[in-house]
Amino acid sequence: MFQLDEKFLDEVGLGELPEDQKQAFLDYFREQLELRVGTKLSEGLSDAQLDEFESFIDRDEAKVNKWIADNIPNYQEDAVWQQLKTGAPADVPELVVKSEYASLKWLGLNRPDYRDVVAATMQELKDETVKNRDAILGGLEEPAA
Repeated sequence: MFQLDEKFLDEVGLGELPEDQKQAFLDYFREQLELRVGTKLSEGLSDAQLDEFESFIDRDEAKVNKWIADNIPNYQEDAVWQQLKTGAPADVPELVVKSEYASLKWLGLNRPDYRDVVAATMQELKDETVKNRDAILGGLEEPAA
């Protein structure tokens, strides 16, 4: 969908950030994106739904396995599972991949608009970043003579 990388920094006008600040900004942006998306996606969900989704984030093995067994018993045949499994580094535990898979499938069932929410939130954050570009860059640029 999108990459938070050097190209992204160029798009929002922050390609000039010092190298030691680039990753810090990308980490901050990612945190803000996750926080805002999570807040928006949680609106209108019941406490039970939020608890269920939280079990995926917490990687509660018993709950993850039960949800998958109850909802997608033949998950290993699912293209999404296969893509996640083959794309994961070899040292990533299967529980991590299963939790990611379960969360994606859960969102598809309970918040089918989640991709739109992520895209809209990403655009909002990008717009804020562009608007505040000069403040973010601070004194890095020399004033025009």
